Amino acid sequence: MPPTGPRSASASSSGGRAKARRPRRTGRRLFQHDRALGTRFVAGADEAGRGCLAGPLVAAAVLFDLERLGPREVRALTALNDSKQHTEAAREALYPVVLRIAAKVVVVSRCARGIDRRGLHRTNLAALREALVKVAAGRDEVLCLSDGFPVGDLGGHPSRAIVDGDAKSAAIAAASIVAKVSRDRFMHRADARHPGWDFAAHVGYSTPEHRDAIQRLGVSPLHRLSFQSTAYQQLAL
Repeated sequence: MPPTGPRSASASSSGGRAKARRPRRTGRRLFQHDRALGTRFVAGADEAGRGCLAGPLVAAAVLFDLERLGPREVRALTALNDSKQHTEAAREALYPVVLRIAAKVVVVSRCARGIDRRGLHRTNLAALREALVKVAAGRDEVLCLSDGFPVGDLGGHPSRAIVDGDAKSAAIAAASIVAKVSRDRFMHRADARHPGWDFAAHVGYSTPEHRDAIQRLGVSPLHRLSFQSTAYQQLAL
């Protein structure tokens, strides 16, 4: 789904004054999950843009050194959660905090033409695998976590696929934030280079407005022509 703006504040029942919604304190629970895995270094990977009609697929991997994370760092990431549970503003606020606290961060991007050539699923797994291999490079005993899909051999590093991992693991949730913010920023810049499709609004997802733009303008160099979507099946491209 496209990124949403900050939620509108609800009116107070007592005086009608707007009250800001407090962020959920999920970060501590996510770090407890990763600490329970019993290893010092935990890396998580997640992707953004897998279900888009246009734009790159972006995979990110985040490595945490759990021995170096104290109460201050956990408090700084108290709102950490799956990127889909955050507004765009909240993701942007978390992004620099993740970069500051993580031991290492890697971002891997795959363009639309590469997705067309190799297929979406293979491209996704390869990007996640590359991100994890790079983020774990040079360290021993890194446990690598992926969200949902096993990603294959990681050069000897143990790995686990965790269903709904971005809502359970701090490392995967942090990767989901990095991937989503990195991709959204790219699509916002792409909007100026490819006017008419309104990429800044839907960042490539299949919204009615995006499908209408494809019907009017055809496809841009950022569109994935091999993507099996009803949005494409209904259009003569």
